[in-house]
Amino acid sequence: MKTLIVYYSRTGTTKRVAEAIAEKLGADLEEIVDKKDRKGAMGYLTAGRDATLRRLTEIEPLKKRAEDYDLVIIGTPIWSWNMSVAVRAYLSLNKEALKRTAFFSTMSGSGHERAFREMADIVIGAPVATLGLLTKEVVGDNYAAKLEGFINEINKVIR
Repeated sequence: MKTLIVYYSRTGTTKRVAEAIAEKLGADLEEIVDKKDRKGAMGYLTAGRDATLRRLTEIEPLKKRAEDYDLVIIGTPIWSWNMSVAVRAYLSLNKEALKRTAFFSTMSGSGHERAFREMADIVIGAPVATLGLLTKEVVGDNYAAKLEGFINEINKVIR
């Protein structure tokens, strides 16, 4: 089964998890690039505002096509209890092409359950697995057990 991991990462935390998942599954990997600069304090504030208002953003064209994959694993940071606007844009653009999905997120506190429900509503289907990680778990490299559980759930579907 062909698997793709697409993710958006403002600070590199979500990227770190995406790379770990890709390595464990032997999956293809692609970063969603937001055309809007969200660096620094102002970027952080506008990211939270835009996520709260459920805005879409313009993203760079992707090299890999979702329809070419049996499973697409989508990663997002959680901003103000919502998925990132770049992931919302990706899902909106690719919802028809996504056959089967899994979701993961990184966050400072909470909000991943709500974000995952919204993501599932956009793609019209429940994910095969979900993973919510705290930023401190990822930065402290203390998420191996949770990651293994997520990988095991995915392996039930793809193997």
